[in-house]
Amino acid sequence: MKRTLDTPIEADLLIHAKWAIPVVPLNTTLENVSIAIKAGEIIAIFHSGLPNINEICAKETVNCGNSILLPGFVNAHGHAAMSLFRGIADDMPLQSWLNNKIWPLEAKHANREFVEDGTLLAIAEMIKSGTTCFADMYFFPDAVAESANKAKIRAQLASPIMDFATIWAENADEYIAKTTELYDTYRFNDLISIAFGPHAPYSISDQPLIKLAALAEELDVPIHMHLHETADEIKDSYAKNGCRPIKRLADLGILSHRFVGIHATQLDDADISTIATAGVNIVHCPESNMKLASGFCRVHELKNNFINVALGTDGCASNNDLDMISEMRTATLLAKVIANDASAVPAHHAIEMATLNGAKALGLDHLIGSIESGKHADLVAISMDDINQLPIYRPESNIVYSTQANQVSHVWCRGMPLLREGKLTTINTTLLKERVLKWQKTLGESIKNS
Repeated sequence: MKRTLDTPIEADLLIHAKWAIPVVPLNTTLENVSIAIKAGEIIAIFHSGLPNINEICAKETVNCGNSILLPGFVNAHGHAAMSLFRGIADDMPLQSWLNNKIWPLEAKHANREFVEDGTLLAIAEMIKSGTTCFADMYFFPDAVAESANKAKIRAQLASPIMDFATIWAENADEYIAKTTELYDTYRFNDLISIAFGPHAPYSISDQPLIKLAALAEELDVPIHMHLHETADEIKDSYAKNGCRPIKRLADLGILSHRFVGIHATQLDDADISTIATAGVNIVHCPESNMKLASGFCRVHELKNNFINVALGTDGCASNNDLDMISEMRTATLLAKVIANDASAVPAHHAIEMATLNGAKALGLDHLIGSIESGKHADLVAISMDDINQLPIYRPESNIVYSTQANQVSHVWCRGMPLLREGKLTTINTTLLKERVLKWQKTLGESIKNS
């Protein structure tokens, strides 16, 4: 525990729970825990049975009972608005999925209203499954920011950058200009941060990447990029550039501790050495990779090379859910099979990937990702009362291998309740469902007529 109660504490919120998994220190579980929060920050973590616990003056007390408290999950990669495409283009490989289904639908329908409604749908789902921070790469990132602000959730917006025109911009220079403008708008926001989002090595040329490398260093912001996602990407890069994409990016000077590589299903030993030397972060999206048959990320080997590996769901169009609990389970099981080692990614490491590692990838680990005094109170409580959770010997194992998303009972972001006893507090679900059904009709008719 972080402290005992020698002096009275004034707090805005006091949370009690049977267990807490703070992530720092790693592989630690605390029992009979109370967490005091003031002005959105954790100010004390202590044993609930202290004799002088009544000396805490809290404006509100929440007793989560037989629950486990964890840091809020960090969904380190996704495309939130694409929740409106859930189930619309299943059972297809990546390039056919993109070229024949997703991009034509986006060209026709992905306006600002689409992004606002789709993002809010995604946020509602993420909150209900314990996510308090998400990274997003999509058009109209300013609309994503507005939806996130309304819902009081933390977000990092990797504003997309490509060579070709879309509904968001005409060319790479305009994408970059819009991103820097967005950075100026949100640079002092408590919950919204901005990153550069070059889409993928095959969709952006050298000069914009060189420019991005300099800007990212100047502004000290991350760069998110789909990277080594499919075997075709590697093959095409050899044909066009005479080398693998990671080699090209290294030669351009864009790889650093600010760089976040998404997917990384096609890594050889030289790639792993390059990203380890540069300090690159990797976001593993196991369920999306499996659904699109893109390949497998060598998570165990990345871990052994001290490379930070976070978790992401990707978008609902290529995964169909935004459940980080499910993603943890898939990640650890898949890693065991790939490494032929049942201990490759143990439960406590899967939780670290879904929390602190995600915060590190986004450059936010000084604020979130673990339950520590001085950090922001981004927390999730998971009830352990259901039959599938019993018996409980190692709470971290129950979280990763047994828990279902609907067992998330409470969620706080910077001390603000986003979910209370399973009910959303910052989103009007009735209105949201009405808007989603409207899009279901519009998109359904579009598919029939195409």
